[in-house]
Amino acid sequence: MTKRKRHVIKHDNIVVFPGAVQTLIREGHMYAENYQYEEAVASFEKAFLYEDGDEMALSAYAYALYELKAYDKVKNVCEQLFALGTTLYVEVMELYVTVCMQLKEYHQVESLISTLIEENVLPEDQLEKFERLRSLNQDVARNLQKKEDAKRLLEEQEYELSVFSALTANEQSIRLHRLMETNVRQLKTALKDIIECPTIHPFVQSLALILLVEQEVSIEITVSKFNGTKIINPINLVLPNQLPQYREVKKIIENKLEQDPSTLEMVQYLMAKHAIVTYPFEWHQYEADDIAYSYIDFVQSMLGKVQEMNYEIIDFLQMLEKMTELHEV
Repeated sequence: MTKRKRHVIKHDNIVVFPGAVQTLIREGHMYAENYQYEEAVASFEKAFLYEDGDEMALSAYAYALYELKAYDKVKNVCEQLFALGTTLYVEVMELYVTVCMQLKEYHQVESLISTLIEENVLPEDQLEKFERLRSLNQDVARNLQKKEDAKRLLEEQEYELSVFSALTANEQSIRLHRLMETNVRQLKTALKDIIECPTIHPFVQSLALILLVEQEVSIEITVSKFNGTKIINPINLVLPNQLPQYREVKKIIENKLEQDPSTLEMVQYLMAKHAIVTYPFEWHQYEADDIAYSYIDFVQSMLGKVQEMNYEIIDFLQMLEKMTELHEV
């Protein structure tokens, strides 16, 4: 009688002996039944390195993951079971719906349960359970929406001029930086008021304007600073470092300091800061050449090099430098 050949699995040059995978899966089931979910997950995951899980192993793995609150992984395993054509469809679907609720995917849950009911996919005795799940999902979604609305209202109040202007310039700057990753359209009127307020620091005014420019918000604003006033719309503006005079000054400085990269870096750093303060006006009262050479003189004087300078422009640059540090004007 010839011995039957037993299949040997190789994975990443590691030999897995016959029966090892089945042993890991049995251990996984045993751990899961004994509420040892971390051990169950570890056993199943080792087994799945070598073989695709069957329906029973994958479903036990999914429930163990759920107990460990690994909801993204549970969702993925449920989708694998659906792809297999699981006989445990209703049980897996219930788990899938519950996990989507945990992940706050309320629209998906509503759509999924509605489709299941409309297409008569669910057995009669399961309809009430899924109706309850849908009702719970709607309640949770409504409550979350209320909380989000309340939070948004509170945030909007923070940017109302009466509240905002009571803060220091530094605190105002921090508040505006918080908005960089959010949609500011619902705050556009509050930001307009901040930009138009004559007692708000020019640097803070510019930060508020940059937020509107970056998100291409359309609103008419009257900007007044440095004895200049103009009506602008953020949707038609470019950012400070893209304005024509800035680019012209930058080019002159780069040519002049081509052989002096450390001074060039310092000049560019100051220019970028100052361009925010003057935004959207630039340095219009001065010629590009005069501005460029004054920046170079300004930095070199900071480095201890004494030379002739245009003191009117240097005084202006020093004032801009103080403003970027949010010193009150």
